[in-house]
Amino acid sequence: MNLEQFPSKLLERAVSETAKLPGVGRKSALRLVLHLLRKDASQTHALADSLLRLRDEVKFCTCCHNISDNAMCEICSSDHRDRSTICVVENVQNVMAIEATGQYEGLYHVLGGVISPMDGIGPSDLQIESLLERIREGGVGEVIFALNPTMEGDTTNFYISRRIAALGLPEGAVRLSVLARGICVGDDLEYTDEVTLGRSIIDRVSLRA
Repeated sequence: MNLEQFPSKLLERAVSETAKLPGVGRKSALRLVLHLLRKDASQTHALADSLLRLRDEVKFCTCCHNISDNAMCEICSSDHRDRSTICVVENVQNVMAIEATGQYEGLYHVLGGVISPMDGIGPSDLQIESLLERIREGGVGEVIFALNPTMEGDTTNFYISRRIAALGLPEGAVRLSVLARGICVGDDLEYTDEVTLGRSIIDRVSLRA
C-alpha cells in the first residue's frame, strides 16, 4: 500500500505527527502508530499522559538549567556534591552521560547549545550570563569545559574563558580546564586520525610504574 493512501484520516494524522520526531521517517512512524493500535488502549493513554505531563510540568533548574521536577535539580540541591567545581556542558544528554560514569562529583551548567554563527546561534542565545554570575558569587575553584571537540565547541570554550578572564578575579582564583582529548581505550593507532593522534602526544600523561 502506498504510504499516502491511508485508510483513516486519524491514522494519517498520527503518522504525520510522529514522523516529525527526529530520526523517525514516515515508514517508521507508521510502524509505531500501528504498534500502538495493536496494544491495549491503556498503554497508549499512559504514553500520551506521560508526554503531556512532561510538556506541561517539567522545569529547568534555576541554577544549572538541567531538566528537573523541581525549581532546583537534585544535583544542585545535593549536600554531597563538590560545589567548587562546575562542569559546563552543551545539553541535558551530556549531563546524563557524565553522571553515568560515576566519576564526577561536582555541579553542572547546561548552556543549551554552542556558539554557531552558521546556525544563527550567538552567545546571547546560550546560558552564559548565568554561568558568569555563579562564578561572580564566589566559591567556584574550577570550571571544566566538557563541550564537544568541534570548531563550535572550541569557539564556545574560548569565548567563555575570555568572559571569565574579564571578570577581574584574582589570578589563579578559578582554574579553567577541558576534557582530555586523545586516543580511546582499545583504539588502533593505524586507524586514528592525525589530529587525534597529535593531540594524544601533546597531552601525554606520566606512566606510573
